[in-house]
Amino acid sequence: MIHPGQHAPEFVLLDTNRHPVRLADFQGKKVVLAFYPGAFTKVCQKELCAFRDMLANLEALNAQVVGISVDSPWANGAFAAANRIGFPLLSDYTRDVSRRYGGVHEDFAGLAGYSVAKRSVFVVDGGGIVRYAWVSDDPGMEPPYAEIQAALDTTQT
Repeated sequence: MIHPGQHAPEFVLLDTNRHPVRLADFQGKKVVLAFYPGAFTKVCQKELCAFRDMLANLEALNAQVVGISVDSPWANGAFAAANRIGFPLLSDYTRDVSRRYGGVHEDFAGLAGYSVAKRSVFVVDGGGIVRYAWVSDDPGMEPPYAEIQAALDTTQT
């Protein structure tokens, strides 16, 4: 797992249009990396809609939200459209980035061999250093939005 003070691992993942997106694309901005277990699930929908509703406040802090799940670009695209998500949703279908950041739930929901990203949030400063990390072993738990906001308030670009 990645901890505050560490360099955020670089990645390249596909967005909902299957275009490659790199963490480095956001250099100079604060980034909120929100890993979620799965599109079209109740808690994930609540979480990403909460970030959607906070977006104006986060953008005022020079912060970019990026959602990451193991879902396909097509599923993430449908999820973004259905919920009017205006920030990038990236597909970590190989689970590599999820494993490097917060980990995965193996055999999720009793499905042998099926793994999903652990619900986790990382705040990365404009220089690529992790300033906040939260990882939950409970996929039904929403992240602490007030803590994320406080981390963004105190993080320099």
